[in-house]
Amino acid sequence: MGGLWAIGYMAAPTLFANLSDRALAGMLAGKLFTLIAYVGMACGFYLLIFRLARMGVAALKQKVFWLVLAMLALTIAGHFGIQPVIAGLKAQAMPREVMESAFRSRFATWHGVASIVYLVESLLGLWLIFQHKAGSR
Repeated sequence: MGGLWAIGYMAAPTLFANLSDRALAGMLAGKLFTLIAYVGMACGFYLLIFRLARMGVAALKQKVFWLVLAMLALTIAGHFGIQPVIAGLKAQAMPREVMESAFRSRFATWHGVASIVYLVESLLGLWLIFQHKAGSR
């Protein structure tokens, strides 16, 4: 959860704010988002399997299980659904930068969709933390 916030709301904006080459900043941010997606998928699968192994079918009745599943689904959708579309638009724009090409508005739309998915996932992560803390009292 902390990695999700650190990459999306600290590292990526810092790259764009401090690198004069936006393409380089985007490429580096993309690599960070890929890494955190794989970490998130591994953690999500582990948490779901752990809860099912420990609690059995009772895990399906807990909010925490469904929050983790929703976060995992968003991560998978973002990484394997949305990001390939964005990468395809960048490739079609070559040799120009995508924001200087005819694909600019489609790229902006898909980038916005990716940002919303990431935000929802981040907020679900906060909710998960508060659910866990409330349950441990």
